[in-house]
Amino acid sequence: MEIGLFPLNLVLLPGEQAPLHIFEPRYRELIGECLDAGEPFGLVFADDDGLRRVGTLASVVEVTDRFDDGRLNVVVEGGDRFRLMEVTRGRSFHTGTIETLGDREDPPPDDELERAVAVFMRLVELTGTTVEAPDVTSEQPSFALAARFELAPELKLELLEETSERVRLTRLREILEAAADAVERQRAIGALAQSNGHARPG
Repeated sequence: MEIGLFPLNLVLLPGEQAPLHIFEPRYRELIGECLDAGEPFGLVFADDDGLRRVGTLASVVEVTDRFDDGRLNVVVEGGDRFRLMEVTRGRSFHTGTIETLGDREDPPPDDELERAVAVFMRLVELTGTTVEAPDVTSEQPSFALAARFELAPELKLELLEETSERVRLTRLREILEAAADAVERQRAIGALAQSNGHARPG
């Protein structure tokens, strides 16, 4: 299957929503065609090392702003993952042939899912954020949990490329535990500073 590609310095997980500002004429053309046809486009992470080979099919779920000069503000949602087989040419925007990327049969044990949910709730409490409770009854609870936090693109790409839900959920739990521990350390340092105490970072 050949689709339009939107290279960006971000990673969109399945089920995750993200706002995009569409200003380049070629990508205004791409998004316009996707809106007219009700079809997704391929969002792929790109940096100085080039395009990555695993991306996400993204659908526009809301157009929040239309500007007189043609620019758009939209909200997109991640769908299925894909593997980019070949970059193709012929359009003003990037295109490529893709194949769907699914998980192999390797579900996580119940206790690992419980641990991941527990550290998720711990981090929510520590940060004082208000997030919608994820649906962890899906086949990919790791994506449902990960989509609720701002993670570094490299970490999200690691999760996106992993084809074992068991491995991905364990890795996500480790990432969230490290984040929660860091928040707690910063709180402890802040409390010591307020009381004229001293702490050695790290």
